[in-house]
Amino acid sequence: MQNKVLYSVTGIFQTPDSIKHAAKSIADAGYKRYDINTPYPVHGIPKAMGMTISKLGYFTLVFGLSGIALALGFTWIITNIIYPLVQGGKPFFALPPFIPITFEVTVLLSSCGTVIIMLLLYFKFPNNSHPLHDTNYMKKVSSDKYGAYIMADDPNFDQSKVRSLLESLGAIDIEDIYYDEETVSLRPKVFEPKFLGFLLVAILITAGATYFTLNKLLFMPPFDWMSFQSRVNAQSLSTFFPDKHGMRMPPSGTIARGFMPFPYEGDPDKAGKMLVNPMTNTQENIEQGRKQYDIFCSPCHDWHGTGNSRLRGQFPNPPSLHSQKVRNWSDGMIYYIITMGQNTMPSYAYQVSREDRWAIILYVRTLQRAMNAKPEDIK
Repeated sequence: MQNKVLYSVTGIFQTPDSIKHAAKSIADAGYKRYDINTPYPVHGIPKAMGMTISKLGYFTLVFGLSGIALALGFTWIITNIIYPLVQGGKPFFALPPFIPITFEVTVLLSSCGTVIIMLLLYFKFPNNSHPLHDTNYMKKVSSDKYGAYIMADDPNFDQSKVRSLLESLGAIDIEDIYYDEETVSLRPKVFEPKFLGFLLVAILITAGATYFTLNKLLFMPPFDWMSFQSRVNAQSLSTFFPDKHGMRMPPSGTIARGFMPFPYEGDPDKAGKMLVNPMTNTQENIEQGRKQYDIFCSPCHDWHGTGNSRLRGQFPNPPSLHSQKVRNWSDGMIYYIITMGQNTMPSYAYQVSREDRWAIILYVRTLQRAMNAKPEDIK
């Protein structure tokens, strides 16, 4: 016994009220290094012990702020130093898109860091032994009794006084708990060869399993179904269809949901008679047409519709939009040509929406009126 070091003095109590009274009396006596054990949570124990807020939250705060700084700093370096793509109105530091990333990194770092600190600093991991383990005291307080113990390293600790205090509070089975050879120190054993060896083996096994899974297992049947799917890439050869084409034409007569096909295909005269521009001649609609004309029409018809192509020598110049023939065309005829194409002009049905086509016609009429003004227009 003389070679052993005293850890604490314990006492067993019979009722929840007695353990609450004992907790308050021990705290009032000035003891700081003590604890209360109950088989289930007992309301009022933390208040009776005078417990304050755990300092573990400060570690969480530090890790959380570190996560914010790490995420924002990393995204700033990526977007301004490694990939400085400052174009198309992109701001120098686009904060809103990176808020979800910052949030996730903050939560991840604060939660993982808190758990690591709790295991290493509070629970002394990997030291998983404790003087109270396998004692009669721990067996009773984990079943149907209530216990209190005062540690020997408390500044006010005196073994005889502590035993007298516990007796006066009604404790039974007062017992002295000593360190044994394995628990003589409760310091973390992170740097012990045994733990370092275990950690190294765990890392090697994890790394090996990860490498095998990602580089070997996923390419073996039946796990390779994502790599070898019964599918055809766009513009690639197909061995399934007789014509060898991977991209298939839609079945004849099918119409996409919500889409009304152009009813005057191959009949420009009827389109010129039946189609009427649904858009009114307002400044807003003309401006919409000007933007679309400048994008899709001006490369060939030039900015004013004279036919002096901006793509000189690349394509045959189109006729002027200010000729008597074009000015006499109805809006429906021009709409038909934009939709179906004419001569070397291809169809723009897939590039320009139906509404924008009518807006372009309004702008073309505006150009025709401006370039062929009448005397009353000048007045």
